Amino acid sequence: MASAQDLRKRIKSVTNTQQITKAMKMVASARLRRAQGKAEATGPYADKLGQILRHIASSIPENFSSPLLEVRPVKRTCYVMIGADKGLAGAFSTNLTKFVIEQIGTKTPDQYDIITSGRKPRDCMKIRGYHVEKHFSGYSDKPGYEHARALIQEVIPRFLNGEVDEVIMVYTHFVNSMTQVAEAHQLLPIETPQAEQDGQDYIFMPDVTTVCEQILPKYLEITMYNGLLQSAASELGARMTAMTSATDNAGELIDKVGLEYNKLRQSSITNEISEIVGGANALQ
Repeated sequence: MASAQDLRKRIKSVTNTQQITKAMKMVASARLRRAQGKAEATGPYADKLGQILRHIASSIPENFSSPLLEVRPVKRTCYVMIGADKGLAGAFSTNLTKFVIEQIGTKTPDQYDIITSGRKPRDCMKIRGYHVEKHFSGYSDKPGYEHARALIQEVIPRFLNGEVDEVIMVYTHFVNSMTQVAEAHQLLPIETPQAEQDGQDYIFMPDVTTVCEQILPKYLEITMYNGLLQSAASELGARMTAMTSATDNAGELIDKVGLEYNKLRQSSITNEISEIVGGANALQ
């Protein structure tokens, strides 16, 4: 049975841990609001860019072809994993890894490439025996547009050179602080948008082909950037939930150990009273 001193040390240790998890919960909560705001702010830009693409689709010449739109038989797939740099976020990284492994399925190593954004996806895939072709890290909870551009500049040459036949972005979509869902989105080849007919004629300068060639890379960049922001919000939401659970569990453990300490202390006091009473009776 543990002594009173051991129980006091344990209570102090758990209390210190609870203070740390509570502080991490508050930090994650504050960052989550900012990350969620950024993710929502990119929505109008992405929607407008998609609208422009739909207008272009209705005006583009039939003989127009872009390497980014080329659909060919899929012999090799590039998976871009967007995850976390840090842990203490519950099953966030594990769920993403399991989802990617499900996407790979029975493919052999010569049928896929893996590019990771975040230290955890790289470590998880390497532990499971998967080779990571390229790795980016250091910005998972605060991504910038330049990080999305760097990822896109990494995958576009692979697709254009024929090293891979399709590029799939795997990220975690933020629903709320309690729910995050792993999703896969095809980046390349870009799916040709359905033409939007609104009864208006648009004039593109200098011409529709040039505008389309300029817009397609921007569309890829904003799609990747949105995936990074969604993943950042999901990571912070998962960490806030995990730290809330850890704080509550620490409180329950403190109460349990405190009760055990009080019982031990009460037993010690009772024994001392009994000894005093016994000694007094012996003197009489």
